[in-house]
Amino acid sequence: MSSTQSDAEPRWGCLESLGLSQRELVLAEALQMEYDALSRLRGDKPVAPQRELPSLPPRSTPSPPVSSIDFALLSHSHDPPSNGGSHSSGNVSQSSNITGKKEPLYILDSGPRGKSDFEGPSLPPKSVPPSDEPPPVPPRNPLPPQPDTFSTRWNSASPRDINLFTPEVDQPKLFSSDVLNYDNLNESLSKLNGDWSSPRPRRAIGDQPGKPVARSKTLPPQVPPRTYQPVQKSDRSNRRVSADPVSLGSRLNGFGYELFQVAEERDEEVAAFCHMLDVLRSASPCSDRSKNAGFVWSPCVAQDELQQGLGVSIKVTVLSDHVREPLTFTCDGSSTVDLLIYQTLCYAHDDLDLIDVDDYLLKVGSQAEFLQNNQALASLEYIQQCLKFDWDIRLFLTHRASVSMELARTVKDDETPSTMNHNMLLQERPIKQTVTVIMLPLHVERLVQSVKALCSSLAAVETPDITAALSQLPACPCRLQPRVLKDATVLAKRENREKVVEKLTSAILDLVELYCSTFNANFHTAPQNHRPTAPIQEAGMVTNVLSFNVYAAHRIPITWAASYESFFLSCSLTHGGEELCAPQHTSKQSVSKYLFHLVVWDQRVCFPVQINQLPRETQLTVTLYASPLPPPGGGDEKSKQRRGMEALGWVTMPLFNFRHILMCGRKLLGLWPSTPGSGNARSSTPNFSQPDSVILQVDFPTSSFEVRFSTPSPAEFSPRYDFSRLDQNTQKQLQEVLHKKSLFWLTQEDRRLLWEKRNFCHAESSRLPLVLASAPSWEWACLPDIYALLRQWACMNHLDALGLLHATFPDQECRRTAVQWMDSISNPELLDFLPQLVQALKYECYLDSPLVRFLLRRAIGDLRIAHYLFWLLKDALQDSQFSVRYQYLLAALLCCSGRGLREEFDRQCWLVSIMAKVAQRVRDASPSSRQTILREGLDEVKQFFLISGSCRLPLNPGLLVKGINIQSCSFFNSNAVPLKLCFHNLDPLGDYISVIFKSGDDLRQDMLTLQIIRIMNKIWIQEGLDMRMVLFRCFSTGRGRGMVEMIPNAETLRKIQVEHGVTGSFKDRPLADWLQKHNPTEDEYEKAVENFIYSCAGCCVATYILGICDRHNDNIMLKTSGHMFHIDFGKFLGHAQMFGNIKRDRAPFVFTSDMAYVINGGDKPSSRFHDFVDLCCEAYNLIRKHAHLFLNLLGLMLSSGIPELSDLDDLKYVYDALRPHESEADATMYFTRLIESSLGSVATKLNFFIHNLAQMKFASSEERPVLSFAPRVYTLKSDGLIRNLYVCRHIKTYSPNKGYTYVVKVERENQQGATLVQRSFEEFHELHSKLRLVFPSSKLPSFPSRFVIGRSRGEAMADRRKDELNGYVWHLVHAASEVAQVDHVYIYMHLLYYKITGSNPTFNLNLSWTPVLEKVVGEVKLSISYKSDKLFIMVMHIRGLQPLQDGTDPDPYVKLYLLPDPQKMSKRKTKAARRTCNPTYNEMLVYDKIPLGDLQQRVIHLRVLSEGAFWENTLLGEAFIPLKTLNPGHRWVDWHQLGTGGTDASR
Repeated sequence: MSSTQSDAEPRWGCLESLGLSQRELVLAEALQMEYDALSRLRGDKPVAPQRELPSLPPRSTPSPPVSSIDFALLSHSHDPPSNGGSHSSGNVSQSSNITGKKEPLYILDSGPRGKSDFEGPSLPPKSVPPSDEPPPVPPRNPLPPQPDTFSTRWNSASPRDINLFTPEVDQPKLFSSDVLNYDNLNESLSKLNGDWSSPRPRRAIGDQPGKPVARSKTLPPQVPPRTYQPVQKSDRSNRRVSADPVSLGSRLNGFGYELFQVAEERDEEVAAFCHMLDVLRSASPCSDRSKNAGFVWSPCVAQDELQQGLGVSIKVTVLSDHVREPLTFTCDGSSTVDLLIYQTLCYAHDDLDLIDVDDYLLKVGSQAEFLQNNQALASLEYIQQCLKFDWDIRLFLTHRASVSMELARTVKDDETPSTMNHNMLLQERPIKQTVTVIMLPLHVERLVQSVKALCSSLAAVETPDITAALSQLPACPCRLQPRVLKDATVLAKRENREKVVEKLTSAILDLVELYCSTFNANFHTAPQNHRPTAPIQEAGMVTNVLSFNVYAAHRIPITWAASYESFFLSCSLTHGGEELCAPQHTSKQSVSKYLFHLVVWDQRVCFPVQINQLPRETQLTVTLYASPLPPPGGGDEKSKQRRGMEALGWVTMPLFNFRHILMCGRKLLGLWPSTPGSGNARSSTPNFSQPDSVILQVDFPTSSFEVRFSTPSPAEFSPRYDFSRLDQNTQKQLQEVLHKKSLFWLTQEDRRLLWEKRNFCHAESSRLPLVLASAPSWEWACLPDIYALLRQWACMNHLDALGLLHATFPDQECRRTAVQWMDSISNPELLDFLPQLVQALKYECYLDSPLVRFLLRRAIGDLRIAHYLFWLLKDALQDSQFSVRYQYLLAALLCCSGRGLREEFDRQCWLVSIMAKVAQRVRDASPSSRQTILREGLDEVKQFFLISGSCRLPLNPGLLVKGINIQSCSFFNSNAVPLKLCFHNLDPLGDYISVIFKSGDDLRQDMLTLQIIRIMNKIWIQEGLDMRMVLFRCFSTGRGRGMVEMIPNAETLRKIQVEHGVTGSFKDRPLADWLQKHNPTEDEYEKAVENFIYSCAGCCVATYILGICDRHNDNIMLKTSGHMFHIDFGKFLGHAQMFGNIKRDRAPFVFTSDMAYVINGGDKPSSRFHDFVDLCCEAYNLIRKHAHLFLNLLGLMLSSGIPELSDLDDLKYVYDALRPHESEADATMYFTRLIESSLGSVATKLNFFIHNLAQMKFASSEERPVLSFAPRVYTLKSDGLIRNLYVCRHIKTYSPNKGYTYVVKVERENQQGATLVQRSFEEFHELHSKLRLVFPSSKLPSFPSRFVIGRSRGEAMADRRKDELNGYVWHLVHAASEVAQVDHVYIYMHLLYYKITGSNPTFNLNLSWTPVLEKVVGEVKLSISYKSDKLFIMVMHIRGLQPLQDGTDPDPYVKLYLLPDPQKMSKRKTKAARRTCNPTYNEMLVYDKIPLGDLQQRVIHLRVLSEGAFWENTLLGEAFIPLKTLNPGHRWVDWHQLGTGGTDASR
């Protein structure tokens, strides 16, 4: 191009011989070079500095470099953009060199997208986490024109930039008399452009002066650098980039437009949104300490939840650097935090006059959160948790000045204008293919290919103007349709050729402008200096019908062309999901091949609806349908009729924009693919995030005025009438409708009645959503009456106001009122409903809304809300339809946050990405290598903490950790192989922080379930009913990964039950025995049982209402304190787990006989069971009163993408479970039957047993064999080294089984005296069995034989076993240290029964075995009489005996003693009954020679035993019956309770 003129003339002459003039070739070459530059930009050699126009200097506001980080949230395509990179350090350093600043690498990471997500880079060994300093913001005000600069440039001898191009109004006109110099293409084009007579007016799409800057919704391909001609940067060295139109000034040859000008933002809606952020942030300056604390406040409960805590005495321990010893205070629950601070300071300072209590804070002992000084102690969640589980309350007093303020906003943060440049990811449409241009003999072919290449880079759209221009060219191989010039001689005339090329150039310029306005590109046609202000016409006065023209669907996939025929569009108008009229359809067309595959309709669609009848939030939905092609050989008419139409894609857009102006002009709309369930909530944003989306071209009518929808004023009169004024029949009908509690099941007749009687429904504010849902129309003329009703309605509770945020109510005024009513909610309460509010953002018509402002304002003032809002928004980015909107909202949140908080978020995302990779590697590894893979992966986590220092866990911002304890980390052998992670607490006085990290499980369903249960618990507490529920946190950090809080001192029911064997789930005693083991005293056990009763009732109610399924015994846990709770909510709302075709969850909820055994204190119903039933029914009825709240909460989540909550059928399950139409009495009877049904279900126990069998082959990596009779683990470190063991004697026992126990003398180092523990032979055998699981038999001493012939409980056998056990324990304690010092030995020898302090100890071993018959295990019916010195005892019946440990029924018989009987001479017994728990005997046992004087002193000792093999009998129960009330000559017939618990000393 820079050759001399002599070199050029022959070449141009040769080209003219082909029929094209030099001028045409110049324009063709310009188009070709435009394509070549775009191709180079999309090629394999992206050079970062070329991303800006050469004509501009380095920008003061650099956009983030395009890398894999930029594309993390953008496209679901598996074809990576050609200009994308990876997360390598090289790319990061490159971006740093370009921009001078780095953006957070992990905040905008989208999370897992398959396995490739976990194959990214490893942690850089010694690099610093990326900083989050926002780049400077471009100026807000338009720069003044610089005519001198432009004039100088215009007159300069240097080549004019090709970016400057001047179209004209009418058809371009060239003057053939002009002589152009073709030696230099740029100079020639400059002269050519300068000869255009006048500028062509274009609609300016720029920002108004003073509007803020933001990034675009989507990033189209950037402008190619003009590398073929160096540009003198000095001409533009003083130019600045602004969001406002840049005045180009006057030029010598008329006014022109700059074709490509880099601009940060041309979207007025986003600019206005940023301006709103400025105002919002200015209301909460960093100097306001109440809204910029810089640390996390400990959450509080609502005022109505304090009824039970205000009068409670609270024992608090306060630690401080100001006092030497910890101080313990006993405070009333109503005492405030500042009073406790003052009392502590009294011990630390003599003079308190100079001390301000507000300068001090109390920190929660093990968490990085602080108590607000004005709060009552009982109102703090931490205090209430400690009181619930009897934890010690430990607080730390610190000076406010010493608290880290790294999360606080600074003055610099406040001074930074609101911008999304550093937070917003721009979505780019990757080019799917590259067109290779070949030098063809005909330049018509080359011209067409150049146009095709340009159109391909501009979204592969061929407008009708381009089609018409190309149709005037002769046919060429790359374009045969729709029609071409038949007579090639027409182009023989120069003026005809010029008109064709000029028309084509103008059409491409129009496409560029359309492309820029659609994709909101960062390059665009330069706007006019002055945007004309169009007159406004009110929409309510426009009577024209709504119509628009549909031209074509572009980018039709080639597979559609081969698979479908008869494409047509269905267009519908909706408002709040309701259609406003019948859908309108286009004609059926086939796929055409112009430059690309497309379907052309070019048809006008006219709706039978006037514009003044359209609601402001009307949505236009266009759906593309097609008919599948018949299979080969099956194309007859009948099969063609049987084939249905298939929906291929859809798009929804609002008819009125954010300024409430009716849409006009040409629009490009990307179609979303039609998938099952895509109709729950449809995005109003076109689909440009997917690179291959079909694009629909629609032309809306334009006029000389703008149609605006103004909000009308409420009507002045809206009557209110008393409900009692209605007649009885109408009241009954209206009550039935109102009792439906939810608008989802309102019929048309219900709606008609509600709207007609709306003025009688003011009594209950919660009825407003039902009434508004019945409004017949939301058009402009009807709004005054609706708004009057809204204004005069009683202020709704903030919980009820949630119902007005559903998709059914898109009206802006309605939603504004709902948010206004919700403004009274406290920050802790807001956290309970934050997931629903984040989902409700989908139903907002525009980016800015009262709900968005409400959430951002609360997030600015509270770090806990900001923390959870960040993670909820980040998780919502995975929803492809709404990712653009959530991307803006996440950017707005980060913009409102200070730099410190942004860096904290980035560290959290970084940590989560590392843990996700580790979890995936462990999951993919073989079971044998998982532990090694885990250790290696956790080294990367350790490296993270060496770099970052500390990080807050996404699970709770109060959990601040500084490292990971690799030795304590493990994994669970479930399907998802979750990790058990143990972190070092940053607080040196705090305990380890243990969490579960899951990868591969969608935790959003668990989050929702736990949220609903938490709200249920709050309702119960507000009503004065504490159900002792165990609430734990679960949080999703991305699709398929998240964190779960671990509950300490808890065990699954499976592990408890299998202590009694694999059939333990069929036995009644396991839970009671386990609780007894962990609560040895009577008071502790009673407290544990009480906790069990309440928590079990709460779990029954909650799991039934929510339809929690897949309830095996590994999904239910029990704390040592008796609190029962459920985990793992992968199945809910009745979606039961199936075993083939069998439904595994067949009972209404899990309530088994072992649970009833704990409640009853045995296997017979007791009064406590009656209390349990009453508790369940009361809790159930309390939740039923709030049915509308739970239906609203779940209804707002219908669009969340949770698989088992996707349609109204899922919501209907909860509606049916709550039975809102029934009375409390009917509901009580109904739930009582459910309890009976669940208790009698054999399927639940069978399900438990099958799960036990399935889990026998698994052994979790953290599980170590423990002893069934030991409550916890004891070690050498905790108890001291065992020096010697000696079995000193044996003792005969009778309960629970007849036999002998052995007393072991334990001597330890550095301990005076000896410890005695009592163990049975079976317990010795269990110890040996568990040791064999850990060590080979060669390292263990031999164990005495367990099997003997004869009476194994005889004293001789006990003596022999004592000697054998002595040898065993001696060899055990003197074995290798790895065996002798293993935890099992120390657990076995821990329990202290007696302590010997002298050399000749004496003790009475029987004192500890005094019978305590506190557990009822059955009843026996006796008939007792006395006559003639004879005592007659008839054993009649026994009822309610428990099965044996193996689940079988016993063979019971009765043995009697008449006490006192020191010689055991009074034994009598019956025959044994076979296999029954309710035997009948009717046997008479007689004692003679009983003097009447001795009768009053005697006691019948009755024992029921089960006959076993080899005389191994089992005690089933016993009773002591005094005879002092027996009257001679009278028959005493009565039932006597049987119990267990000990033996009598006189036995």
